[in-house]
Amino acid sequence: MNPQPTPAVPAGTTGSGRSVEAPGMSAIASTLQRLYQGRQPTHFDNPHRLKLGGDDPLDGISVYQRAEPIAHWHYVTYGFSDLFSKHSSDPAVSGFGFELTLRVAAEPGASEPPAWPLHLLQSLGRYVFRTGNGFHEGHRISIDGPISLGSPTELTALAFAFDPELRAIDTPFGHVAFLQVIGLTTDEEQFAQRWETRKLLAALLPHMPLWITHLARNSLLAKPDVKAALDDGMRKNGSSSAVIYADVLDIDEKLRFLRKPLIDIALGARQLQQLVDLLPLRLPFGNTLTIAGPTWKLHLEPGRRNRVRFSDGALHLRVNLSTVAELATLLLPRQGVYRLPSFQHIAWDVKQTWIRNAQGELVGVIG
Repeated sequence: MNPQPTPAVPAGTTGSGRSVEAPGMSAIASTLQRLYQGRQPTHFDNPHRLKLGGDDPLDGISVYQRAEPIAHWHYVTYGFSDLFSKHSSDPAVSGFGFELTLRVAAEPGASEPPAWPLHLLQSLGRYVFRTGNGFHEGHRISIDGPISLGSPTELTALAFAFDPELRAIDTPFGHVAFLQVIGLTTDEEQFAQRWETRKLLAALLPHMPLWITHLARNSLLAKPDVKAALDDGMRKNGSSSAVIYADVLDIDEKLRFLRKPLIDIALGARQLQQLVDLLPLRLPFGNTLTIAGPTWKLHLEPGRRNRVRFSDGALHLRVNLSTVAELATLLLPRQGVYRLPSFQHIAWDVKQTWIRNAQGELVGVIG
């Protein structure tokens, strides 16, 4: 997307000034006008959309300058929902059912919004349009690198929550929610996985008014009230994360005469670390934990006795509480083969995980 501003987009036109029937765009613009009382945004039109052979899928992004509660820029996308005509198959939902917003702290004296959020939002758009997977409130995603193109920051992950000032609307093409993108540090994102994204964001909100993303900030987990909320919540409720997605998950069963079969489980070190973190926060609370790989699924289920069962491309491990502690302490996120006393016939083959950023560059190795 060429980050060059165009005149503010009136309802029913594009940023290039072409008069076009755009009921979906008009509905979004009207909602923003009610919030901003006639103040005009800086609009970044995308004349070379993905559907016209360009690189970026979103039709445009509007940016509003704000002074309260702190100086910041409020970015709002146009293009995840149906703008000009109905395309989505669900009559109740417009497009993917949402538009994204992002609030970025303004630098002192800045008169123009920074460009990196435009690239970030279009990058999220490319993911959605390529995969067909939309975002929802409570989702999170790791970037494996700074969220800001060319600007140093400790923020390496994103969470999604309903924009605190923009309620969902019904357009002529269906329902549209406004999901705000929120920058998180690596350890904050890890705690969101171990506990629950919504509850973590609620604990951060007193220190992040309107969830404004500030590139210069450090992790907020050292704040006493945040740490107390995390500890208390996990102690009472465990973790809401039920699934770990793995690029590497291979399971092989070798039958033996009159003996239990040998089972090899190959898993990346990064996902193994997530497994040992989440097991004590899932199974003791009566909840299952699933690792989903390209072809296999591994289901860990609470039970009084340890059991193993295969079914339809999945391995089910029923695990008692003492074995949960065993798995969480004896499995290590380091390359190697591990066998546990409770499951002597199962070999855990831990592979190194190579971490690459959005540009495909190797930025780290786990294991």
